[in-house]
Amino acid sequence: MTKLTLGPIAYHWSGEERRDFYARIADEAPVDEVYLGEVICSKRAPFHEADLPDTIERLERAGKTVIVSSLAEVMLARERKATADLAEMDSPEIELNNAAGLFARGKRPHRVGPFLNAYNEATIAWMAGQGATHVTLPAELPRAAIAVAAGAARDLGLGVELQVFGRAPLAVSARCYHARAHGRTKDNCQFVCEQDPDGMPLATRDDHPILRVNGIQTQSESYVDLLPEAGEISAMGVTHLRLMPQAVDMVEVAWAFRDVLDGACTVADADARLRALCGATGLSNGFYFGTAGYRRIEAAAPA
Repeated sequence: MTKLTLGPIAYHWSGEERRDFYARIADEAPVDEVYLGEVICSKRAPFHEADLPDTIERLERAGKTVIVSSLAEVMLARERKATADLAEMDSPEIELNNAAGLFARGKRPHRVGPFLNAYNEATIAWMAGQGATHVTLPAELPRAAIAVAAGAARDLGLGVELQVFGRAPLAVSARCYHARAHGRTKDNCQFVCEQDPDGMPLATRDDHPILRVNGIQTQSESYVDLLPEAGEISAMGVTHLRLMPQAVDMVEVAWAFRDVLDGACTVADADARLRALCGATGLSNGFYFGTAGYRRIEAAAPA
């Protein structure tokens, strides 16, 4: 059976917001696996890392598999140490998002996150040789490449995951544009990113929404929505479908996908539910169809 996963929270949500969020996920969401940990900015970690043991216990008690994710960008001594400490963990599983984590892990079993760019079968084979047991594909891969990558992973005995909901992670930078936009430096950001729990909107000069900024990360403006394509993706051999946390009701988002995967409702009905949940935020699937990522190919949805 195709598994539903919940990716790590990308934004600077407060400790209380995170505790409440994961309590609901544990009690109500039909997800099989949950990724925890700070992926974007190491300065945010102290606000929630003390809650990690209790969150893990709560989720595992609810029958969820927990995986802890590493930073996507490692630049400072404290970030190298945090990554090395994470690489020493054997339980829960870990997901590595940076080459520093691969070095520290030393070919022991781990998962590969979406920031390590598993774009083709040769890269996936190399990663398997480094100890990878599971790989999450980049969100911008088109359908044909996903099929090839999933086949390669299956032949190597790896799990393979793809983001099917949430803002696409497009880039990370050494500089914090979020801080710069407010006239602050990265070292004196005063955690201004907490003002934007779903990312800071970025518009063109003619005021057309184009991207979201999340600390050092650039994301898509629209939410990736591959719910109409979920059946096809599963048939390709993708074993895990990832939902990225956004400032919407993620329990209901998870149920929309679960109902489609289980045949409990039609794709059209579930996608209508998803559109209602997301409100004015656009939904896109362009990358999947090999075109501009922000586009929505409506013809993809079955009748």
